[in-house]
Order: sequence, then structure tokens, then C-alpha cells
Amino acid sequence: QVQLVESGGGLVQAGGSLRLSCAASGRTFSYAMGWFRQTPGKEREFVAAISWSGGSKNYADSVKGRFTISRDNAKNSVYLQMNSLKPEDTAVYYCASGRAPALTYYMTMGSYAYWGQGTQVTVSS
Repeated sequence: QVQLVESGGGLVQAGGSLRLSCAASGRTFSYAMGWFRQTPGKEREFVAAISWSGGSKNYADSVKGRFTISRDNAKNSVYLQMNSLKPEDTAVYYCASGRAPALTYYMTMGSYAYWGQGTQVTVSS
């Protein structure tokens, strides 16, 4: 049974920072990983993705230059450093484990086999 557990969400003022963590268990960590987010009434949207080696990273245009994805394979963990947060970043953030080591169709939810339960990020203005 694969488990992905996110942590690090919370309430922060605009301009502030948060670091999300996602710990994986039950499966080899040799897969691409991604972060998505969702607000009520909207579809889940891609935020960032990283290949298993960490050598390839991709970001949604809305977070480029502000968010950084990273991973520590020794700890089976992936992270999302979020800086210069804006109220429109408010959402539930989900960690996802890919179906392949490389970033293939990384913006598509179907490219991910397993999902965490989500962590709430709220940015106040």
C-alpha cells in the first residue's frame, strides 16, 4: 500500500513563505513526483513536478520564480518551497507519485498513480 503524507500547510500573510513536505512509503521512490492544488469548485491544477533524479523540474507559469520543488531520495520525500505567496495561491495542495521516473505528461493528473490527502494553504491579504 502506497502512502503519501503531506505536511507544512497553514495560514500565512501575503508575501510570506511556506515549505510543504511529502513523505512516501510503500513503494520504491524511483518515480517522478508532482504537486497539484485545488480550490472549491475548480479542477485540480498542476503546480510543479520533478523527475526521480531531480535533474528535471517543471512549474506552472503562475508559480515560476516563486516556488521551488526538490526531493531527497534518501528520505523518500519531496518538498515545495513557496515564497512570495499570494492570496490566489490559497488551495489544498496535493502530492502525487508518478508512473515513470521521467517527467512524462507531467501536467496531467493521469500521469500520477498515487495521491496524498492534501494540506491546506491559506494566504491572507
